[in-house]
Amino acid sequence: MYKNFSLGIFFLLLLVEGVGQQNYTISGYVKDASNGEALTGATVYTKENMKGTVANAYGFYSLTVARGEYTLEVTFVGYEKYTVPINLSENIRRNIELSPIQYQMEEVVVSASRGDANVSSTEMGTTELRIEAIKKTPSFFGEADLMKTVQLLPGVQSSGEGSSGYYVRGGGIDQNLILLDDAVIYNAGHLFGFFSIFNADAVRSAEMIKAGMPANYGGRLASVLNVSMKEGNMKKYEAEGGIGIIFARLNVQGPIVKNKASFLLTGRRTYVDKLIQPFLRKDSPAKGLKLYFYDLNGKVNWRINDKHHLFLSGYHGSDAYGFKSSEGSMYANFAWQNSSASFRWNYNISSKLFLNTSFMFSDYQFNTEIEMDVYKLKIFSGIRDYSAKTELTYLPIAGNIFHVGGMYTFHRITPNTYAAEATSMLEIPQSPVFNTHEAAIYANDEIDLGEAIRLTLGVRGSYFQHTGAFTSYTPDEVGRIGDSVIYGKGEKVKDFWGIEPRASVRFSIDKTFSIKASYMHNYQYLHQVTMSSISLPTDMWMASTTNIKPQIGNQYSVGVYKNILKDMYEFSIELYYKDMKNQTEYKAGYSPITEATKYLEQQYTQGDGYSYGAEFFVNKTYGKFTGWIGYTLSWTRRIFPELNNGKEYPAHHDRRHDISVMLSYEILPQLTTSIVWVYATGNTMTIPLGFYFMGYDMVTEYSEKNAFRVPPYHRMDISVNWVIKKTERFENSLNFSVYNVYNRRNPFFISIGSQLDQTKGEITNTAYQMSLFPIIPSITWNFKFK
Repeated sequence: MYKNFSLGIFFLLLLVEGVGQQNYTISGYVKDASNGEALTGATVYTKENMKGTVANAYGFYSLTVARGEYTLEVTFVGYEKYTVPINLSENIRRNIELSPIQYQMEEVVVSASRGDANVSSTEMGTTELRIEAIKKTPSFFGEADLMKTVQLLPGVQSSGEGSSGYYVRGGGIDQNLILLDDAVIYNAGHLFGFFSIFNADAVRSAEMIKAGMPANYGGRLASVLNVSMKEGNMKKYEAEGGIGIIFARLNVQGPIVKNKASFLLTGRRTYVDKLIQPFLRKDSPAKGLKLYFYDLNGKVNWRINDKHHLFLSGYHGSDAYGFKSSEGSMYANFAWQNSSASFRWNYNISSKLFLNTSFMFSDYQFNTEIEMDVYKLKIFSGIRDYSAKTELTYLPIAGNIFHVGGMYTFHRITPNTYAAEATSMLEIPQSPVFNTHEAAIYANDEIDLGEAIRLTLGVRGSYFQHTGAFTSYTPDEVGRIGDSVIYGKGEKVKDFWGIEPRASVRFSIDKTFSIKASYMHNYQYLHQVTMSSISLPTDMWMASTTNIKPQIGNQYSVGVYKNILKDMYEFSIELYYKDMKNQTEYKAGYSPITEATKYLEQQYTQGDGYSYGAEFFVNKTYGKFTGWIGYTLSWTRRIFPELNNGKEYPAHHDRRHDISVMLSYEILPQLTTSIVWVYATGNTMTIPLGFYFMGYDMVTEYSEKNAFRVPPYHRMDISVNWVIKKTERFENSLNFSVYNVYNRRNPFFISIGSQLDQTKGEITNTAYQMSLFPIIPSITWNFKFK
């Protein structure tokens, strides 16, 4: 049915195009005149009939209208408007360069590329994040952080103090698809999540999608964060960077062949561990401490001609944390790294057809090494992807964009693998490697149905297969490894498939007011099971297989959108309901120590969940004073037959209220100040209620799962950005930031201690709160040569 539906749409488009024989097309690329970067989302339209389109991720646009004379206008936030008369009596090829506005008071903080895009498009829960604005947001230790800005959006909740992880509309952290130049990123955090892997100097654009996910995205239930790296300056060489309290960074880019090929290379590293060592005593616990991260981004961009364009980009980041006891009897080292690479080929087949083909590589690894006296334990886990994707875009007429494509990914998943010495009494089974294949085909069409209605329809067919070599075990009566079934290399162990329809519609009341609705149905074949008691990036990925079913989600959304005062103020209210099947958790009483001898699949249990809520958003988009206020009211519940006696319980991240305020004020053209304030209802937790004795054994009685809440989280940050000097060739500035201005001791971890009074025979429970960060001031010097 879905296949016939997609073919029907395609032939309908051909019919529509064939009827309008006097239609002609103007097409080309929209780029930045100063550096040759593609201007993704630039608006191209004919002024007389207000027919328009937007440039795609590579800057390509195609606009087909009736024969005639028009005024063509091209706009993009922060750039001068381009206006030119055209005579469409034949197809026209025109590449357009827009010049940045040098001194602009009207700085957009969070916006789409066109002032009324939030009202006029079918997109719901979608936000474009501009890097210029992210760099003005108050930041942790002065480092501009894309992920921290994402967490300020309504419907997005931080996973904890300083963490780069986040929950979207009740979904788990693993339900967020994070892409860097089309390559999947499995762990987006540095230093246990306190910083993100995205270096703001290397990022060109970022888009966050929470609802109405287009059919070209899949594999996750909750959201998409699509991050694109800069392409490299094709006009001239430039270098920029910064030096802060704990890190330094450098970005170099320029032409290999002017206006033909370019390169980009960025790097950064923390150095606080090196700075403090000379000042520590020999017996200090921090002597020999290893705590750092570094990362590198690189990209080469080659425009062969106007039809063919090649991109090669890569990322590598590494973290390390290690320590040893003062007497040398204990040593521990934790190391994890991300790597990704993308090769992309753009082929502009004709004025209406655009083909993009990509090959991607992604790798995440985590290593743990612990030594104590004669004992030694090593743990390794990781996931590696090899992917290919191709997508054809067809633009038959103004207001109509049709995408069709397919993708394939080979996942090689290595759950925890142990290597132990001097532990012959402990038999730890080695988790097998999971070799899996994931494929999908999709079609997506955006079309105007008159002036008031715009519709987006999509469908995605996905398939997942787990193959050998693999040994499947049947547990014995106590959960240990029992009988086994052996599968040969390439032999099918288990497979799954699903059809994923998507739909969004916009009803325009007038040019400043619209109502939207969307629906999406998603399958997710990979799972990441987390332990809230461990704040390390040890949470491993697991494939759907015989005993672990794929996650399935449905999300329904409806919203109203209103702009006033020439789109200066944007208002929106979105309501959503989401149901999720086959959510995965560890079984009750699970411990990574006591359960290590059990077969991997026997450690998990599955159940269902649902979430619903309302998101309110007010955004002032330009002027000296800009910013936004977001508020989310939500409920998130879980139902697992093997947890909480099968009764419904609130999820760990069930937060009733979530507020974020981001405000920026331009005091002078060279002096800007910003403030962020956040508030969130505390997370839920399970606590011990009492104790009793069974014979000589003391038994702990716990509350129902997640029946209690930690105190609420709130924090204020401020920053001041001062441009000291700015010329045509050089710019330098200082950023002053204060994290946690009023020194709020927010709960990071709460433990319950018990004390036995033997004289009275009473046991007293006491809660202890651990907080991470007090007030933290920082200063960063930023520079740019061009």
